[in-house]
Amino acid sequence: MPSYPLEILIAFCGLCAAVPACLTLANLRLFRLPRAAAPHGTSAAVSVLIPARDEERSIGRTVLSALASTGVDLEVVVLDDESRDATTRIVSEIAAADPRVRLVRGRPLPAGWCGKQHACAVLADEARHDHLVFIDADVTLQPECLARSIAFLRESKASLVSGFPRQETVTFLEWLLLPLIHFVLLGYLPLGRSRRSLSPGLAAGCGQLFVTRIADYRTAGGHAAIRESLHDGIKLPRAYRRAGLATDIFDATDLASCRMYERGVDVLKGLSKNATEGMASPRVVLPASVLLLFGQVLPAVLLAIGVATGWSGFSARAAWGVVVATILCYLPRVLESIRFRQSLASAIAHPLAVAVFLGIQWVGVFRKALGLNTSWKGRSLAPQS
Repeated sequence: MPSYPLEILIAFCGLCAAVPACLTLANLRLFRLPRAAAPHGTSAAVSVLIPARDEERSIGRTVLSALASTGVDLEVVVLDDESRDATTRIVSEIAAADPRVRLVRGRPLPAGWCGKQHACAVLADEARHDHLVFIDADVTLQPECLARSIAFLRESKASLVSGFPRQETVTFLEWLLLPLIHFVLLGYLPLGRSRRSLSPGLAAGCGQLFVTRIADYRTAGGHAAIRESLHDGIKLPRAYRRAGLATDIFDATDLASCRMYERGVDVLKGLSKNATEGMASPRVVLPASVLLLFGQVLPAVLLAIGVATGWSGFSARAAWGVVVATILCYLPRVLESIRFRQSLASAIAHPLAVAVFLGIQWVGVFRKALGLNTSWKGRSLAPQS
């Protein structure tokens, strides 16, 4: 292989790897755990809102963890969205023992709505308190989570804040792919600029944990503003920003945990479901693929080739360039594995994870182009524009 073309390729790989490495280093200082809530005269009044459809494996743990919250005056409202398992029975038994829990029966899903967005809109109408906390039915809260999340909402002066819980990973695909949530977030979002701007393009969030005030929720249009969306983690913060309201994010690693999927196939279906509203949107998928392929996959491939061939065909400058690009590729994942208590072995498999992740995004692109629907929990979901 000619030396100069190879050196140019390696330099481009290094540049693509440097972008998320530098942003991650900057963002790790800004993406912090909320400070302990300062004492107030009265506890914040919080409505914990949980949409649930076929969640018998986790709903009991989720509700009980919310009830164990300290430093807040709370109610827990669960919407049973036409569950076909024991979800209703489990929540009813908890509600019978604790009056702070209410079970709401889901309404038939109107045309043009995603099931989760409709459930959350109904839950917001049922809420009795000023602060709304939306959590998924597979999220487990630590006792101080709600109080510290409300404190972050106040301190940030944002209208909507979102926490990123620790992701529990058991199956191979969970272990491989779910740590990429932090990598993509911190590696490609300029968090400092996002906090200074109301641009919807700089919005970020995690649908597992949202905190807001009822007045701001109404001003932003609530979940009705994103009724067709499959990906509230991105779309809800954008709706707030379009209404002129600030949003922010925080590290919830020590405050909450989530087991999103039980099976590897559900990981693939879940990530594919959200793909076309995130990285696989038509305007983003090609530049994102270039950045990820050249910055996160190719350096490791070139390193393996160089080591296997004794660096035959590589100049000294090219060989060192490959080493530097590979270090930059791995640096964010290693730091994140330490900070967010992720598997170091998963970080070592980072290039494979990115390759699989890119494959999922492109499958999403082609499925959308072909007009193919996917399904989730027994409901057909049309691809979003």
